[in-house]
Amino acid sequence: MSTVNPQPLWQPDPQRITRSQVTRFQAWAAQHHGAPADGGYEALHRWSVDELEPFWEAVTQWFDVRFSTPYARVLGDRSMPGAEWFPGGTLNYAEHALRAAATRADEPALLYVDETHEPRPVTWSELRRQVGSLAAELRALGLRPGDRVSGYLPNVPQAVVALLATAAVGAVWTSCAPDFGARSVLDRFQQVEPVVLFTVDGYRYGGKEHDRRETVAELRRELPSLRAVVHIPLLGTEAPEGALEWEALTSADTEPAFEQVPFAHPLWVLYSSGTTGLPKAIVQSQGGILVEHLKQLGLHCDLGPEDRFFWYTSTGWMMWNFLVSGLLTGTTVVLYDGSPGYPDTGAQWRVAERTGATLYGTSAAYVMACRKADVHPGRDFDLSQVRCVATTGSPLPPDGFRWLHDEVREDLWIASVSGGTDVCSCFAGAVPTLPVYIGELQAPSLGTDLQSWDPSGKPLIDEVGELVVTNPMPSMPIHFWNDPDGSRYHDSYFDTYPGVWRHGDWITVTSRGSVVIHGRSDSTLNRQGVRMGSADIYEAVERLPEIKESLVIGIEQPDGGYWMPLFVQLAPGAVLDQALLDRIKATIRENLSPRHIPDEVIEVPGIPHTLTGKRIEVPVKRLLQGTPLQKAVNPGSIDNLELLHFYEDLARKRA
Repeated sequence: MSTVNPQPLWQPDPQRITRSQVTRFQAWAAQHHGAPADGGYEALHRWSVDELEPFWEAVTQWFDVRFSTPYARVLGDRSMPGAEWFPGGTLNYAEHALRAAATRADEPALLYVDETHEPRPVTWSELRRQVGSLAAELRALGLRPGDRVSGYLPNVPQAVVALLATAAVGAVWTSCAPDFGARSVLDRFQQVEPVVLFTVDGYRYGGKEHDRRETVAELRRELPSLRAVVHIPLLGTEAPEGALEWEALTSADTEPAFEQVPFAHPLWVLYSSGTTGLPKAIVQSQGGILVEHLKQLGLHCDLGPEDRFFWYTSTGWMMWNFLVSGLLTGTTVVLYDGSPGYPDTGAQWRVAERTGATLYGTSAAYVMACRKADVHPGRDFDLSQVRCVATTGSPLPPDGFRWLHDEVREDLWIASVSGGTDVCSCFAGAVPTLPVYIGELQAPSLGTDLQSWDPSGKPLIDEVGELVVTNPMPSMPIHFWNDPDGSRYHDSYFDTYPGVWRHGDWITVTSRGSVVIHGRSDSTLNRQGVRMGSADIYEAVERLPEIKESLVIGIEQPDGGYWMPLFVQLAPGAVLDQALLDRIKATIRENLSPRHIPDEVIEVPGIPHTLTGKRIEVPVKRLLQGTPLQKAVNPGSIDNLELLHFYEDLARKRA
């Protein structure tokens, strides 16, 4: 990829740079912790990875992290896996999330929006009161530190209250969205054996009500560890027999008591997509998430008490946990429970307008859908409060950057970010003081020694390599659940380069310090020794108006050959005729490389995704290699299992 001095799409003005929290942090850290006073973000980043202990100590002091018991040192052991952060220190995540109630009691902590798009506020004092009431009731039910609490809940205020009450007690939170079927939920919750389950009777999506009472009954039957079930009547139904009422547990005026737990005490369990087996149950710590999210939200996203933070997400995706952490910076968090495109494709922009969102986060797929649907956000909505539009889930293609710049406004900070459920944070992305280049993430995150490596472990600049992180991050998993010897954790990240985190993405670190993500390295396309990420193909092909979505797979053949089919889901009314085939091939040849023209272009009824909306490449590759469906994929992890039968049939015909 070319990195020859292109012009930036956007540059922050001097006033924004001066006012930003990261600029003020750097000046303060230079005074108190030996950070470089000059050299801007690049110098600060270098210091943050070279001097991990002073950097993370500076973060805790800048954000006034309250340790009820002092820590012995910042980093007791820096080996990966197994780094030991702030040994001896005790604190509580929920206590920090509710601190703003002391000074801004009557201002909104949460703005809840459903498909009517009318925001409803929950004040800081009300949020704190409900958390206090629920935490006391959970303790009365016998909940103790380390017990697991599960939520089968949509993105509603009750989910935030339940998470914070769980953390206040020192118990461990885990959640799934109610559009997950029973098998998907059980694949996750059965691993951690929850003692309390919060459920809804149903949810509203796309203008319809979806009753989930039968699924809830199945979860209750299949989770023998449960001691209590709490019913939240979102659709207004009666609590099932033996369930507790949400209102009864949250009506008291109780001051919350915050269990002071060790820094490495588990906060929540997140799950990998689990497309090829049981989802990995990833455990992150109270302290690790607290300091990592303060850094990410406060310094990188530049969020503070004046901001309103909206990210379109569900409780089954790490971005929901990240969104809730907006409370740590005293920011008003916007919760949207509904379809991303109801009643029309512009729905999320309308929510951003009506909530006065200052940072609006969405998926790259939604941005590209708006572009294809000819949505004009800047013309049709008042987005004057939106300072930053951030995207994740997949790389934002260059056309997505241009569209946001042209259709929202020219003075828009566009932050494409990339991280993972594994760290519940970003490896690279938003920096309020740096320019934005089309198709690139602004820079690696502070404290994250992000590099691109070749197979022998040599760092690369301006070349595609494996995304690695060479130093520990506080939010890296403390362990996986039910992985007593740590072998599954080790094999997931540390098998390729001992002691170095390999994430499984292809990236380029440019000579300007920016980052380009090319897609997953475990589904890399390798034609005649030239490697290319699938994301590059999608970006080129899906510019064509006839292509709704695509999926490309590269398969090594037993005879040493290589078969690379491109599967396309066509837009309504489009036909895969010779003219369109020629245009697809010409687009790839001219924009990417003649070596990566597909061997076949095959029309499909749809592209299968994980439950969090990511295209599934590796399971489809396995199917095409002849692996039986039940071994190639975990059925509970796929949004539409029927679509996989097409690929299964194709493999049979080819065999």
